[in-house]
Amino acid sequence: MNRIVIFGASGLVGGAALRHFDGLADWQVAAISRRPPAFDHGGDFIALDLRDRERCQAVLGELSDTTHVVYAALYEQAEVIRGWRAEEQMQTNLAMLRHALEPLAAAAPGLRHVSLLQGTKAYGAHLRPPPVPAKERRPRHGHENFYWYQEDFIRALQQGQDWTWTVLRPQSVFGFALGAPLNMLLAMAVFALIRRQEGLPLCHPGGPAYVTEATDARLLARAFEWAATAPIAGNQIYNIANGDCLTWPDLWRPVAEHFGMELAEPAEIRLREVMPTKAEVWERIAHQNDLRAIPYGKLVGASWQFTDFNFAAGKSPGPVMVSTVKARQHGFHDCIDTEDMVIELLELYQAEGILPP
Repeated sequence: MNRIVIFGASGLVGGAALRHFDGLADWQVAAISRRPPAFDHGGDFIALDLRDRERCQAVLGELSDTTHVVYAALYEQAEVIRGWRAEEQMQTNLAMLRHALEPLAAAAPGLRHVSLLQGTKAYGAHLRPPPVPAKERRPRHGHENFYWYQEDFIRALQQGQDWTWTVLRPQSVFGFALGAPLNMLLAMAVFALIRRQEGLPLCHPGGPAYVTEATDARLLARAFEWAATAPIAGNQIYNIANGDCLTWPDLWRPVAEHFGMELAEPAEIRLREVMPTKAEVWERIAHQNDLRAIPYGKLVGASWQFTDFNFAAGKSPGPVMVSTVKARQHGFHDCIDTEDMVIELLELYQAEGILPP
């Protein structure tokens, strides 16, 4: 029996990993985050703030039967985009990983594998368009990044040990979570439903189209399982993406069809400025459809900022594409159609009583 500890289990990626491993017969799951996941599961939930070093030592030192780790915990400042360059945020994310893995690795003699997350900021995509396609073999991009701090730490911690690590780099993750700071899909859905409630057509609220990709968090969860069990994946870095490409204006078409809306021409709207003023509209939607009692401010949260950044209103970025050839060459061939992903995840939010049926 494999015993996996999933850090950040209430987030987009950690939640998908929890659902996935919880459904596998030969895996037992410990789910760790500050707040419970927003769905029912069969894992052992442990409430833990990874910034609390002493508490982490006490709790994680007891998980001596751990064989695998998925580390999907993330600290983001209130100003999400600005925080990506903040040294305090980098050091906090490094400290959280240290507080998680040092006591766990010391307590679990049977530890075999640790999965760690990075993303396209590893290629400097938040600063300027990276080379097309971005490849794992390229030297580190020359900017300070908590990815490098965490990667250097895990490489050092692993020296002389029997366990291995794998770093996965997804692109624009879509999944299920509440109050997550990087949840574009829920932001898109809430924006669409408020427009519908106001009798307005759906429109892309960003800037010009540019070619990019997405990663379904459920696909990423399957990549975690592959990385944990494939010897070739040990001590390797892999880009993970759905396998097709998109532009943000075009991705609104399946959203509009799903919610029965007309699709209008793009119109630049600063979501982080406009959408926080729509609480009363959402409350009417929630009341009319008997949705779960979730405060509007906690439903999407800082994801309005992240969505604005990706939609790039007022600027025309270049393409952001990653190569997934290495993962395929090493044996991970899974993929999903991005439009299918959008519909399936919207249906999941509806089934959970978060969006109207």
